[in-house]
Formats: sequence, C-alpha cells, structure tokens
Amino acid sequence: MITRAVQWWDRVQIPLYLVAIALGAVVGLAAPGLAPALEHSINPVLALLLFATFLGVPLVEVGRGFRDVRFLATVLVANFVAVPVVAFALSRFVADDRGLMLGVLLVLLTPCIDYVIVFTGLAGGARARLLSAAPLLMIVQMLLLPVYLYLFAGSDVLEVIEIEPFVEAFLVLIVAPLAAAALVQALARRHRAGRAVENVMAGAMVPLMMATLAVVIGSQIAAVGSEVAALARVLPLYVAFVVIAVALGKVAARVGRLDVPATRAVMFSTATRNSLVVLPLALALPASLSIAPLAVVTQTLVELVAMVILVRLVPRLTPAQPAPTT
Repeated sequence: MITRAVQWWDRVQIPLYLVAIALGAVVGLAAPGLAPALEHSINPVLALLLFATFLGVPLVEVGRGFRDVRFLATVLVANFVAVPVVAFALSRFVADDRGLMLGVLLVLLTPCIDYVIVFTGLAGGARARLLSAAPLLMIVQMLLLPVYLYLFAGSDVLEVIEIEPFVEAFLVLIVAPLAAAALVQALARRHRAGRAVENVMAGAMVPLMMATLAVVIGSQIAAVGSEVAALARVLPLYVAFVVIAVALGKVAARVGRLDVPATRAVMFSTATRNSLVVLPLALALPASLSIAPLAVVTQTLVELVAMVILVRLVPRLTPAQPAPTT
C-alpha cells in the first residue's frame, strides 16, 4: 500500500506542489499569527528535504563534479557576469524607491545553493554537478555581493552586509545534510538499516517538497499582502527575471558545450535565487527601508511558482538527445 502511494504521488507531483502552494497561502492569510512558527520551521524542513535529495546522489558523482571545469566555469560566468547585468537593468525600474531597489538587488544578485538542487533533479538535470558547485557559488557571492551593491546602490548599503547568514545557511542546509547522507550511504553498504533509511527518504521526497513549499508560502504571504500595492511594482520584474535567466542559462550552456543534464542545471541555477539566505540582510536595513525584506520575500513567492512550472518546461526546452543508431 505504501509503495502504491509513493508511485501515485511521484506520478502527480506537480499538481500536488500547486496544492501545497495554495494551502500555504490559505493558511498564511487566514492565520497570520502562525507566520513566526512557520518561518522557524523553514530551515529544518528544507534541511530534511536536502538530506533526502543528497541520499539519492552517489557521492562519487559529487567528487567528479569538482573536476568538471567547463560546467563550473559556465555556472560562475552565468551567475556572476551575465545575471548581474540583468539584475541592474531590472532594478532601474524601481530606482526611485530605495527600499524596493535594494530588495531587488539583494535577491537577484545571489544564486541559490539549496533547493535549486532538488528542482534540478526533478527536471532531469545534473544535480550532483550542481551540488559540487554549491561551495564555490556560496563563496563567490559572499565576495561579490558587496562589490555589486557598492556599484549599483552606493557605498552606504555596505554597512548592513554580514557574512553570518551565508555561513549559517551553508552549514545547516548543505554541510549537515550532506554529511548525514554520506553516513547513511556508508551504512547502507553494510547494513539493512541504512538501506531502509534510503528507501524511506526516497519515498518521502514529494511530501517533503510539499511541506517546504507550504511553510515558505504560509510564513510570508501575509506580510507581502500587507504591502501589496507597493510590491506590485516588483512582480513583473521577478517574472521577467525568470524568463530572461532561463534563456541566459541555456545560451551559456550552449557556449560552454554542455550536455543536456548540465544545461538544465545551469538554467535552474541562473533562475533560482538565494532569497532565504539574504532575507536577514534585508531585515538588517534601517526602518526607512522596511519594504526591502518584503521585496525579497515576494521574489521567493514568484520563484516557487516558477520552479514548479520549470520542472515541466525545462525538459521540453532541452530535449534529451536520442541514442545513436547502429
């Protein structure tokens, strides 16, 4: 019966993700007092989702990813050369509102290093190679974010840039789940208990993704709704960013002569941002810029819906190459 349930939700996972998003929105709007509790549950649920994801990635594949220089170079150039140009151009549409502009820049300048791996895997992308790139993406964005903010927004904003949120996110959402997955994989080679954990977590992927979507949406939707008139200005910018970033990723992968799975990984990497990590930076801004954190959260809401769509769309944009005939 359990096997049948797993097969069912694997088959209808996209509609289930849309249901989770809708449920999170309903709960968040109907009971805004739950927002703090839901927000505190984001990292534990996301860490569990990533643990399940990493369990399905043989660590030998992660090791090979470190040696894939072409893929790493493509991801870095796409995220830190091409995407900043797009982020700067889009931020000009809200340059008259410093809070909105800073929120847009903070979130669009920082590539995601956590649940992007999950969505990449769902779309048949090279999740192991993207996982290998995560430490490099984290380090480079920590170094370049102050530089880009200085160039795009002025020197005064550098006072709120802190390294702690980036380090904490990397340890909690990448290092800890990856270490736990490595231990379970080692155990599974010798003991039935390890294989049982692998099977349970593989079957739990869809419910865990649903839980992640629901708690993120539920924790943030009420705050965004309270400033919906002001935040309406950034909605089309975030939608435009996803469209442009996906196209940029595909072009970058073509220039880098990457295979189909790697191309999908680059497309997801360019389109997905590190909103949950930069949110503390936005919250540290002065009260006069209080719209900035909500601008970051709005991007999260747009992105989650976009990711569910891209899981289906990206494979159609990058069809698998047919096997050669003999």
